Amino acid sequence: MHPNSIEKSYEPRHVEQRWYAFWENEKLFSAAEKNERPGYSIVIPPPNVTGVLHMGHALNNTLQDILCRYRRLCGDNVLWMPGTDHAGIATQNVVEKKLAAEGKTRHEVGREAFIDAVWKWREEYGNAIINQLKRLGASCDWDRERFTMDEGLSRAVRKVFVELYRQGLIYRGLYIINWCHRCFTALADLEVEHEEHQGNLYHIRYPYSGKDGGIVVATTRPETMLGDTAVAVHPDDERYADLEADSVVLPLMDRIIPIIRDPYVDTSFGTGGLKVTPAHDPNDFEIGSRHNLPAVKVIGDDGRMTEEAGPFAGMDRLACRQAVLKALEEQGLLVRVEPHSHAVGHCYRCGEVVEPNLSRQWFVRTKPLAEKAIAAVREGETRIIPENWSKTYYDWMENIRDWCISRQIWWGHQIPAWTCQACGELTVSEETPQRCEHCGAQELVQETDVLDTWFSSALWPFSTMGWPDRTPLLQTFYPTSCLVTGFDILFFWVARMMMMGIHFMGEVPFRDVYVHALVRDEDGKKMSKSTGNVIDPLTVIEAYGTDSFRFTLAAFAAQGRDIKMSEKRVEGYRHFINKLWNAARFSFMHMGEDAPEAPRQGLSLPDRWILTRLSAINAEVAAALDDYRFNEAAGTLYQFVWHEFCDWYLEAVKPDLYGKLGEERKQTSRSVLWHTLHDILVLLHPFVPFVTEELWHHLPGTQGSIMQAAFPKPEQARSAGINRREAEDAMALVVSVVTAVRTIRGEMNVNPSVALTIRLQTSDEETGAVLRRHGDRISHLARLDSLTVEPPGPRPRSAAVSVVEGVTVLVLLEGVIDFDREIQRLQKEIGKIDQELSGVQRKLANEGFLRKAPEKVVDGVRLRQENLAEKREKLNANLERIQAMDAV
Repeated sequence: MHPNSIEKSYEPRHVEQRWYAFWENEKLFSAAEKNERPGYSIVIPPPNVTGVLHMGHALNNTLQDILCRYRRLCGDNVLWMPGTDHAGIATQNVVEKKLAAEGKTRHEVGREAFIDAVWKWREEYGNAIINQLKRLGASCDWDRERFTMDEGLSRAVRKVFVELYRQGLIYRGLYIINWCHRCFTALADLEVEHEEHQGNLYHIRYPYSGKDGGIVVATTRPETMLGDTAVAVHPDDERYADLEADSVVLPLMDRIIPIIRDPYVDTSFGTGGLKVTPAHDPNDFEIGSRHNLPAVKVIGDDGRMTEEAGPFAGMDRLACRQAVLKALEEQGLLVRVEPHSHAVGHCYRCGEVVEPNLSRQWFVRTKPLAEKAIAAVREGETRIIPENWSKTYYDWMENIRDWCISRQIWWGHQIPAWTCQACGELTVSEETPQRCEHCGAQELVQETDVLDTWFSSALWPFSTMGWPDRTPLLQTFYPTSCLVTGFDILFFWVARMMMMGIHFMGEVPFRDVYVHALVRDEDGKKMSKSTGNVIDPLTVIEAYGTDSFRFTLAAFAAQGRDIKMSEKRVEGYRHFINKLWNAARFSFMHMGEDAPEAPRQGLSLPDRWILTRLSAINAEVAAALDDYRFNEAAGTLYQFVWHEFCDWYLEAVKPDLYGKLGEERKQTSRSVLWHTLHDILVLLHPFVPFVTEELWHHLPGTQGSIMQAAFPKPEQARSAGINRREAEDAMALVVSVVTAVRTIRGEMNVNPSVALTIRLQTSDEETGAVLRRHGDRISHLARLDSLTVEPPGPRPRSAAVSVVEGVTVLVLLEGVIDFDREIQRLQKEIGKIDQELSGVQRKLANEGFLRKAPEKVVDGVRLRQENLAEKREKLNANLERIQAMDAV
């Protein structure tokens, strides 16, 4: 067995386990706090501690890993900061369900015991997502792993809260918030998912007080009318210009409420009358504030009607709706009901319909913070890539509302505010206060609410590096170099990190924000459990290997375009990994035990060509990765490795490697082969880390891990001194001629083992000289018995013809094929296709089939028709060609 030989086939599972353990043991993912090398840093979007690896995680972390591995190869000191998010509502729900299975509720066990139970759950199950990221090959600095509830981050959260409160940027007040009755907590606007709902629009008459007539208003939520405190009309609405009435009687409640005039009212909608419910609608709340209207809360936090709802008190809100409609109808005040499609908010965690509700909550005053975050992007301090997401960012930031940061749950950062039982004033402090800062009393009760999960996540880029201390890590790695994120958390997280980072660090948290698209199924549909089209990344990895999966994600990660994922595509890229393995296996058989010196003299055309192409590929891949064009980098490497290196170079230099052209040529080509394969492994490593590490250790003369290699630099190009244009033009000519011969061989059904005779005709002396100079190489690649280069002349009898790059390629077929037999074979093949084509056409002409069959099936039949027609056209062309040759 050759000393450099490797297994015949690549088995990823054991290779992946072995090398990941090696990387961790050797601390190859570790960043240096201080180093002379340039710093490059990424903070991981922390997955929920409850999470399991899904396609979004897989794409996001694969792209981050590609960048980090690439920058390490470029010589940077790379920090990829890992960690997980405590995921307040999600984690609490998981543990509550666990308690429910035991017949308990959180209220029965108490807050302290419940929080202990959550911590215990986290210790037991919280590392699942981390282990899955490792399976993906993520090269995070795991020794620095953080958790949004760990001691250091909790300290940062308290400091930020206290400072913002003292700066007047955090306040507590009554406000309309989104309320989930299932989770029993407030939700920020971004935590509400809106879905189109086919409901009704109810038109209700509000009688004038003491006068005949009334105003008709329209609503989709008639149960909220019980809390109306006014009816509004537009001040410029001519229909109400001479209105003498100044109030109406609130139906069912017999309460007199005023008619007010406000410019918010849409005069084109219905009668121009608007019911105003300040306690249950955010826009009505604003109107109520302008007109000093009372806010009457008729829907409680439990989803039932309050005492303020009068005779409807205690009813479920949806049951109340039906009761209200029935009562209105009985009193003749329900004017009409019409179907109405509108967006209804649902809790992003449990799916419950969210209720706008008046509540006392804690808020961040975001306008002053948003202004600097907007300016930072406008002025180029932070780039958002693709650029079109900048507009979305501006739209949201310029219309930002105050951020509700309090949550009525137990798992999370408890708000560091205490109410004095003696004087009622608040004390806000980083540490637990002993006395009220206002009156000195010791009877203090801490706020029971916790902070929104996104509050702690907003501090992630600097809190994970040790803030509020000015640590060496912060000095080296903040601002971070890049954030890789999905567009769905651009506002949940990215915008808030921008606001907090600028406010507390005085600098943006990241230089670049790369926004990747969604991973969908092969038909472009969003993956969901309900439709059954979810692809599990771990299942794919198990079946095809991590590298195949990663390369697939990268190859389709075009900016602004969703990825259509299927196992077939991953299987296709597994063939690429196998192709690389087989090419390396062949190459190793032709190498010595040490790394050869870089070749400079005696280079053949294929050697010169592959080195010039290698230098060009180095530059193209680096430029693509620098610009976050992952798909272009992957596509470039795929094309080069499979088609240029494997299909052409390795085939072209086999005579050299086997010593058929002398020992000097053999050693030169071995040297070129070593250097080319060396660079290919390094270039591919960020995308396919496991197979490249395995092959690296079999490549003679390498030391240590491939992670410690150097990315090829343009100024150190292996093609130095080579006339690039001459090499590429000459090789392009050789490839064109060989391809033409191979095509004719295939079309004429000539066995690959049959050596052919060809004549190449050209009027260009320089082209002729190139063909003569490399005739032996063409003969080897095209499997020729004889090759003649000559001026243009008459076409020989029984010659198949092709014209490429100004050269007429004549393949002499007399004695090679039996023309009569070949004509019969082609006619028979065409007859079979005609028969099948006729059946397909009848099916497509069948209206019943087109109407009843699934779209995918119909598309498949149409595609079959196109393929058959194309195949028939080619066979017919070959038939005519042979008949013409036979007639000569």
